[in-house]
Amino acid sequence: MRYRVTRKDIPALRWCTVLIDDFMPIKTALVLLAILLLTGRFFASAQNNTLQFYQEQALKNSPLLKDYQNQYASFKLDSLGIKARYKPQVGLNSSGVFAPVIHGYGYDGSITNIQTLSGVVGANQSLDSKSYIKAQLKMLGLAADSINNTRNISEQDLNRSVTGQYITAYGSLQQLEFNQSVNQLLFKEEKILKALTRSNVYRQSDYLTFLVTLQQQSLQLSQSRIQFQNDFAMLNYLAGIEDTTTVKLQNPRIEVSIKPQITNSIFFKQYSLDSIRLVNSRKIIDFSYRPRASIFADGGYNTGFIAPFAHNFGTSAGFSLTMPIYDGRRRKLQYKKLDMEENTRQNYRAFFTRQYNQQIALLQQQISGNEGLIKQITEQLKYSERLVTVDFELMQTGDLRVADLVLAINNYLLARNQLTLNQINGLQLINQLNYWKK
Repeated sequence: MRYRVTRKDIPALRWCTVLIDDFMPIKTALVLLAILLLTGRFFASAQNNTLQFYQEQALKNSPLLKDYQNQYASFKLDSLGIKARYKPQVGLNSSGVFAPVIHGYGYDGSITNIQTLSGVVGANQSLDSKSYIKAQLKMLGLAADSINNTRNISEQDLNRSVTGQYITAYGSLQQLEFNQSVNQLLFKEEKILKALTRSNVYRQSDYLTFLVTLQQQSLQLSQSRIQFQNDFAMLNYLAGIEDTTTVKLQNPRIEVSIKPQITNSIFFKQYSLDSIRLVNSRKIIDFSYRPRASIFADGGYNTGFIAPFAHNFGTSAGFSLTMPIYDGRRRKLQYKKLDMEENTRQNYRAFFTRQYNQQIALLQQQISGNEGLIKQITEQLKYSERLVTVDFELMQTGDLRVADLVLAINNYLLARNQLTLNQINGLQLINQLNYWKK
């Protein structure tokens, strides 16, 4: 025997059925069903509040990355165009001319032939060397690789921006949740202090002093809520998401990535591509001073309307050869220009290498210092939290000055805020460091 349970009243789920055997109680089945439904809804909502989700949305919606992708595809098409240009070129050429001479007036017939008609199919094949063609294709390939590397750097820039804003929004959320918990605690203690004041255990001025602190904390809570909403809206803006609904962001949990070999870094790849491009440009210059040949052939009908017309079908074939002899030293001037470009490339690369190493060393130093500061603040926070707990206990017995309690609360709030700020700052430093490690 089996029971069938339908759950039509659950949002986001139109229908669901559970089959239960005789040995399974209905109550147990319903509990399992509820757990599965809640788990499914949890994972469905959790997909939209992770750092990876916002990174993927930003990359998906970026028009700049799509532009680079189209440029890369365009260079690939240009490469196919070069290959097609060096295949046999076949075309049809047709023309007809009639230049009459009337009563001795008209163009010279020896020039115009008075009347002509031609229709010829021609074929042309360039005989450029495969090395020259390969050099041209390599030039386009390097340009495509350069665009692709620029796209990778832009993608890294976008990831850094989105990650940085996600960390900022996550820090604002942490501050908001902390202020909410403190606010709830202070409201609870306010009721106790109010009752003690009515019992003349504390003076009314003591109660008002605590009430001012409570109001300040409530104001801080409102400000933190607005700050989180603004930071979250900016996160959606960077990711290209059109949505004003706020969600609970998960911990980004970013860690320091492994530093790649300097030659494999996307920030140095462009210098390598430029070096290869300059070498290839020198080859193309050399090829342009070598002899170039091509062959051609045609066949068709070409006549000046001189009888017999049927005998004017024919064909022809030939070749062309060009070889530069003297160019006024242009070749050496082009070499010098390439040498200057290479010198510029080396200078930029050396300068960027120094900055790259210095930047990574500085970020690593800042991360280490920030971790040490977090440890100190954490120790201080333990004592501040313990002091507040003891003060609340003493307040309930009337053995504490409210001014001391307010001071302890302010010190605890200050230490907690410092801890949050340094934790968020540490994540931001790791984000900056990981930017250079791709």
